[in-house]
Amino acid sequence: MSFLGGDRRWRSQKPKRREDAYTPGRKFLLLHILIVLLFAILTIQLVRMQVFQGDDYQAQAEDNRLRELQVLPMRGLIYDRNHTLLVENVGNFSAVIVPADLPAKEEAAVFARLESLLSIPAQEIAERVRERREDGNPYEALVIKDELDRDTALILKELTSYLPGVDLQVEARRNYLSGDLTAHILGYVGRISAEEYAASKDEGYIFNDQLGKTGIELVYEDILRGKPGKKLVEVDASGHQQDVLDSQASQPGQNVVLTMDLELQRRTADILHEFMGASDNAAAVVMDVHTGEVLAMVSLPTYDNNLFSETLGQEELDALLSEPGKPLVNHAIAEMYPPGSSFKPITGLAALQEGVATPSTTIVSHGYITVTNEYDPSVVYVFHDWAALGSLDFYGGISWSSDVYFYYLAGGKQDEGFQGLGEERLARYARAFGLGEPTGVSLPGESAGLVPDAKWKERTVGEMWYVGDTYYFGIGQGYLAVTPLQLLDAIVAIANGGELLRPRLVKEVLDSHGNVVATFTKEVRRRLPVSEDYLAVVREAMRQSVSTGVAGSAKVPGLAVAGKTGTAEFGSPEGDGGYDTHGWFVGFAPYEDPEIAVVVFVQRGGGFANAAPVAARIFDYYFHQRYVAEQEAP
Repeated sequence: MSFLGGDRRWRSQKPKRREDAYTPGRKFLLLHILIVLLFAILTIQLVRMQVFQGDDYQAQAEDNRLRELQVLPMRGLIYDRNHTLLVENVGNFSAVIVPADLPAKEEAAVFARLESLLSIPAQEIAERVRERREDGNPYEALVIKDELDRDTALILKELTSYLPGVDLQVEARRNYLSGDLTAHILGYVGRISAEEYAASKDEGYIFNDQLGKTGIELVYEDILRGKPGKKLVEVDASGHQQDVLDSQASQPGQNVVLTMDLELQRRTADILHEFMGASDNAAAVVMDVHTGEVLAMVSLPTYDNNLFSETLGQEELDALLSEPGKPLVNHAIAEMYPPGSSFKPITGLAALQEGVATPSTTIVSHGYITVTNEYDPSVVYVFHDWAALGSLDFYGGISWSSDVYFYYLAGGKQDEGFQGLGEERLARYARAFGLGEPTGVSLPGESAGLVPDAKWKERTVGEMWYVGDTYYFGIGQGYLAVTPLQLLDAIVAIANGGELLRPRLVKEVLDSHGNVVATFTKEVRRRLPVSEDYLAVVREAMRQSVSTGVAGSAKVPGLAVAGKTGTAEFGSPEGDGGYDTHGWFVGFAPYEDPEIAVVVFVQRGGGFANAAPVAARIFDYYFHQRYVAEQEAP
C-alpha cells in the first residue's frame, strides 16, 4: 500500500518537474528570435540608408556641417557737389542668434545669459526666436541687439563658445556727418521689415539686411547697396564658424554726388530758422535756373537721421511724431499750401498769352470789387483788395500785388464788359506750369498739389463753380494748393525763358575708385505755352515788385533781384474776421541774366515780413559772401 501510494505521489509530481525543466529553454529561444529580428531590421535599415538613401543623408550631414553665408557689400558714400563727404560707414557690433543652431534643451539657459549681458528680457528673446522659426528662416541670423559698446562686444565674443547658436556680428552702419542739416534729402537706412523682405528676398536681401527707408538712400538704393558676395563655411555643432572653404567677394556700392552745396544748405537753414519765429514749419529751396539742379533744400523743423541709423527708442519716435511742426515731413515737397499772390505771375502770363490783357491794360482798384447775384440783385458780393491802389497797368498790378487787378484778369467784370480768363483756361495754364503734378524730383513722398476747376469742385465738394471761385483762383487762394518746390519750378521756367525743368538732386555717380560712371544732365519737362515777349514782361514786373513795389524787403545791395511775395490766407476766420496767413516769396537773380531762383515758405508768416528777407539773405550769401569766403579760403 505504501509502495503504491508512494508511486502515485511520485507520478503525480513528475509532469510538474518536466515542465519546469523545459521553461528556460523556451524563453531563450524567444529571446534569440527577437534579437535576430532586430538585427535583421537594423541591417535592412542600414542597407537602405547606405545604399538607397546614402546621397540624401550625406547631403544632410554636409548641410549641418557646411553653411553658405552672404557677405554684405560696403554701402556707397554720398557727397555734396563739392565732394564734401555727407555720410560714412562705421563699424557696428550686434548680438545675433541662429535659431537652427540653438538646442531646445539649452534655450532657457542661453536666454538667461543674454538677458544678463544685454539687458533684454529672456521672454522677449524667446518670443523673437519663436517668430523667426515660424517664419521659416531658422538658419538666418536674428539680431537680438545692435549698437553694442566695445566692452559688451568683447564679453559676448568670449562667451559664444558657451552659448550655442549665439554669435557676435560685425557690420557697417551709416553715420550721417551732416545730421539734421540734410536729413530730409539723404533720408536714412534701417533694418528690413518682414514686408520688405518678402518683396526683396529674390534680389539678394537677407532677413537682417539694411536698406534705404527714405530720401536719397531709398531712391538710389540699387546704386548705393552694391552686390553681395558669398562664402562657404564649416561650422561646429553650435553653429560657430570654424573655417572658410570658399568665398566670392562682394562688390561695394557706387557713390552718389549730389547737386546740393553743403555750405549753402547750412546758411539757408540758419537764415530760415532766424526768421521762422513761432511758426510751426518753414521751407526754402535754391535752384539753378538753367539746369534744374537743387543747390539747397531746407525743411524746418528737422530731425537727426542718425537716430534711425542707430536704435531708435519708442519714446524718441513718439516725440518726433507728436511734434506740431512734423519734423519727419519734408515741407518743401510733401505738403501743399495755397500760394497766395506768388501765383499772380502765372495768372498774368495766361492773361497776356490769351489776349485778356496787354502790358498797358489799366484797371482801377478802389480797394474792392463787387458782384451782384444774378438770381437776386439785392445780394451783392464784395471781394477785397489789400488796399485802394488806384489806377494800375500790368506792371503795377504785379509789383503792387493788387487783388482787384487779378480779379479782373481771372474772372472778368461782366457789368463792365471785361472778359476774364475763366476757370478752365486758368486751370490749363496752371497745369502747363507744372502745378497739379509732381515735379519728378528724386525724393519719395512728393505731393502732386491741386489745381481746381468746375468739374473737380462738383465732384469733390458737391457744389457748382462761381465767379468768386475764379477770383480766388486768380490770386492764388481758394482751392489751389502747391508745394514750395512746384512753385519754384514754375518761376524757374519764367526766369530761364520758358523751359519747365525737372528738379535734380543728383549730379553724378562714381564707382568705388572715384571714376565717373553716370552723369545727370538737364531734363526739360516741357516748354511753356507762352511767348518770350510775355515772359520778359512778367520778369520786368517781378523786378519792379522788388525795386519799387511790395517785395522791397527782398532787396540786396548791388544785386538786381526779381520776385513776388505772397500772403496766403487759410483756416477759419478769427474774431476780427481775419485769417491766419502763410508767407511766401519766390524770385530769381540777377534779373539781367538769371542764375539761381529761391522760394521761401513760412507757415503762419507774412510774405513781406518773413519770407522775402530770408530770400534776400540767401541771395546775398550766394552772390557776395560766398565769393568772399571762397577767396579767403586757404
